Amino acid sequence: MKATEKLHQLGQSLWLDNITRTMLDDGTLERYISDFSVTGLTSNPTIFDKAISGGDAYDEQITELRSSGLDGEDLFFALALADLNRAAKLFEPIHERTDRVDGWVSLEVSPLLADDAEKTIEQVAELHKRAESNVFIKIPGTEAGLTAIEESIFAGVPINVTLLFSTDHYEAAADAYMKGVERRIDKGLDPAVPSVASIFLSRWDVAVADQVPAELRNRLGVAVGKRTYRAYRELLDSDRWQGLENEGARAQRLLFASTGTKDPEASDTLYIEALVAPNTINTMPDKTLLAFADHGNVGDPIPADGGDASRTLAEFAEAGVDTDELATRLQVEGAKAFADSWRELLETIKSESARLAA
Repeated sequence: MKATEKLHQLGQSLWLDNITRTMLDDGTLERYISDFSVTGLTSNPTIFDKAISGGDAYDEQITELRSSGLDGEDLFFALALADLNRAAKLFEPIHERTDRVDGWVSLEVSPLLADDAEKTIEQVAELHKRAESNVFIKIPGTEAGLTAIEESIFAGVPINVTLLFSTDHYEAAADAYMKGVERRIDKGLDPAVPSVASIFLSRWDVAVADQVPAELRNRLGVAVGKRTYRAYRELLDSDRWQGLENEGARAQRLLFASTGTKDPEASDTLYIEALVAPNTINTMPDKTLLAFADHGNVGDPIPADGGDASRTLAEFAEAGVDTDELATRLQVEGAKAFADSWRELLETIKSESARLAA
């Protein structure tokens, strides 16, 4: 039995952190579903930039959309939704079999709106109308994003909260989610609005690689993931959540993101093997998925108390790493990186449009 199947049977969902039109056309995504127990996927601006610039798969639709007067963000969202809605259809049987727990794909709002709650809410609603029912709309867990998350959940839109880097970030996102659910209950609306909260991991280790002794390298991201898992389990046991669950609400699932190993000297399955946990999600790039299927090991699940997370984080504190300050910086840098990728994506579409017009 492949490690991917073992992980799936244990109760952790494996999602693919990638999408291209080519993998939809040539059956690669269907093979990942059938052979590697993939039950969902995530996307971001960088993924689409590489997909669109990496070949001619989008040429025909770009030409068609340009001729109808679309350009810029409008053209991009038309391209992205064409791919994601196709992928959503492939995951539809999983979505139905799990009663909407799994089988999701994710589309990001414009990262340029990260500090504008009102415009984010408007774009989320507009994209949701155009997407299949098993498409999450991704909202960053910034200060403005938290407002947009609460309002969008209240409006009944399935949300993937992204750009979370710490337990504090996760708890703020969970609070925004529950506020939206509570408002729905107060209005007599269905409280079962699906959501996931995505905690980013590998960027922690990249950020401190040159600041810590060798024995601490590639251990911070896992420790943050485990500490956040403890907070996740504590929230599910809380009186507040259990009261909401009693009204018919569903838990916002924890998703481990940014799980591709960046250090070539570290295990290529580091963030998968170390973060085994039922009722959570691990989204990974193709390279990591294939590596884990080939030689991954499914060990014991993370203990509900986070295991050795506190001890490991104390070691980083002794080494001079301020994780609170670093979490803030990583979120700011992450938002900027996504905005830069977004601008590069729009430039790619502009240049591809010009090439095709010529």
